[in-house]
Amino acid sequence: MSLMRRPTAAQLDPWRRLMNLEGDMDRLFNWALGKNVGEDAMESVAWAPALDVRETEDSFVVEADVPGMEKEGIEISVLDNVLTIKGEKKRNEEVKEDSYHRVERVYGTFQRSLGLPTPIDEGKVKANFKNGVLQITLPKHEKAKPKQISVEIEG
Repeated sequence: MSLMRRPTAAQLDPWRRLMNLEGDMDRLFNWALGKNVGEDAMESVAWAPALDVRETEDSFVVEADVPGMEKEGIEISVLDNVLTIKGEKKRNEEVKEDSYHRVERVYGTFQRSLGLPTPIDEGKVKANFKNGVLQITLPKHEKAKPKQISVEIEG
């Protein structure tokens, strides 16, 4: 016996399905007519760096891809166990706009916020920036670390 998934309300909404179909048709016609859709689409899309988050015994480690950025353009804060990374990726001003044939890289400001499951020692957070990768180490607060309890045997 196989299980069938029940469609969500969004999947059943005819207006939402019609809007999705309209967007798909627009992209199809633009592609068929040879219009450079990438340039217009990338200009209007907000971007945010991709993140990897891993947990060790003592901390969380967050790695963010921020190629082409300077460390001065990145702002990191931790408040109430929420890590926030803000920044701005600027376009090279030396090249004139009308000399581009294609623009696919995204520029502009971004903000990523990430809630952490255990309390963080905010005073010991460290950040490193190397080869376009931002690495943030967020040490767990002593209260959040598991305590080893020894069992004594009587008798």
